[in-house]
Amino acid sequence: MSFLSSLFGDSDQNKSSETKINWIPLTSLEQLDEIETASKDKQILIFKHSTRCSISRMALKQFEKEFDLDNKVNAYFLDLIAYRDVSNEIASRFNVVHQSPQLLLIKDGKSIYNASHSDIDAEVLKSKV
Repeated sequence: MSFLSSLFGDSDQNKSSETKINWIPLTSLEQLDEIETASKDKQILIFKHSTRCSISRMALKQFEKEFDLDNKVNAYFLDLIAYRDVSNEIASRFNVVHQSPQLLLIKDGKSIYNASHSDIDAEVLKSKV
């Protein structure tokens, strides 16, 4: 393991083994249609993450430590560097300003809550679900 990896953590590929969140990878525009439909039955969480940003990495790690809503929401994870078109469509479709990192809560096909950077807080999210 390199010095920087030990200091800042290895790649985001390790996140699945370190988290209790059952992330669903968000990788296509078609999934946004599915999210809109599914959000009529169960609220959807979207976490937009930049793999190039240390602030985004810190926000993600903190959120993952505090999150305990697996039964109440379906959680989608977007690597916005790899899937920029999906990130852009999220901003347009859910009428939010693009941020990174960013957390959105989708209900009935609409974003009912979004937060970015240090405002991403699992405790605040609990009060919205």
